[in-house]
Amino acid sequence: MNHTTVAVDVAKSVFQLAVSEHPGHVGEHRRLTRAQLTRFFSNRAACTVLMEACGSSHHWGRQLEQLGHSVRLLPAHAVRPYVCRNKTDRADAMALLEAARKQDLRDVPLKSVAQQTLTALHRLRSGWSATRTARLNTVRGLLREFGFVIPLGPRQVVPHVRRLVEDADSGLPDVLRPAMDAACREILHLEQLIADVEAQLKRLAPQIPGVSRLLTIPGIGLLTATALAAFVGDLRRFPTGRHFASYLGLTPREHSSGLTRRLGSISKRGDVYLRMLLIHGARSVLVAASRMDAPDRLRTWALKLQASRGHNKATVALANRLARIAWAVWCHQTDFAAGAGGPHAMEDLAG
Repeated sequence: MNHTTVAVDVAKSVFQLAVSEHPGHVGEHRRLTRAQLTRFFSNRAACTVLMEACGSSHHWGRQLEQLGHSVRLLPAHAVRPYVCRNKTDRADAMALLEAARKQDLRDVPLKSVAQQTLTALHRLRSGWSATRTARLNTVRGLLREFGFVIPLGPRQVVPHVRRLVEDADSGLPDVLRPAMDAACREILHLEQLIADVEAQLKRLAPQIPGVSRLLTIPGIGLLTATALAAFVGDLRRFPTGRHFASYLGLTPREHSSGLTRRLGSISKRGDVYLRMLLIHGARSVLVAASRMDAPDRLRTWALKLQASRGHNKATVALANRLARIAWAVWCHQTDFAAGAGGPHAMEDLAG
């Protein structure tokens, strides 16, 4: 049986390899270009390939699996402590071999092309959304210097600015009018780009396994459901819903010793984007629940927690519960039902 392990330090054009035939011993070092890397693994017997889960690693993982190799993607933050002395490509490759021997290290699942397509759409939308927010804030701040205060709400900015630009007696300096008009056109263009991506996600959603069931959960909409399918993949790789919530950084940070157990704020580990979507979804559920005449068990629990612990803590706690329910819905292949026994049964399954 072949026990060869090859650690690959992924880069744009030059790749550093460390080949180990026996655990703890590096027998060969290679420095290859992109074309040489493909030829190297094409001519080699099936082996285990180690890479950090970083840019282009999923692409190379898929390519190497097609050549018959077994690929393991290791979390970059778990590999870094094994880099001895100075940081070099050679040291990084050797650190991969050492980190792979750690028994409790969890590999990063290899993403498919479909998953990476979804993640690309989400990243583009997130970037355009951040740019739009920056432009809105810039326009607000600049106009405030001239005494123009725009009402709250992103939808208020463009109409108010255009009225100022078109009104010759508004008091806005003439030199500034073309630039403000260009800023409005840029904001509208960004909004159209965001809407186009959301329309693409809406068309793709019915084709993605599990998304239709996730959409039955309160607080989980199109963005959150497709993001979970794209960034996490199969939720069944987590043994319980609590493990999934911990993966998303929605469980308390622990600093315990002996018989003393100390739990602090949430750990904030995992993907920031997923955690943000779940927390925003939980916040919307709380706001809507406060206006309902007869909220179900989940919303009633959230409202009681809000009354006793405050809005922000209740929001994060509800986001944790929504993540666990999402795990239960996905793993047990059942819709979330807000009817008579639905919340009870689903929360019991979520743990």
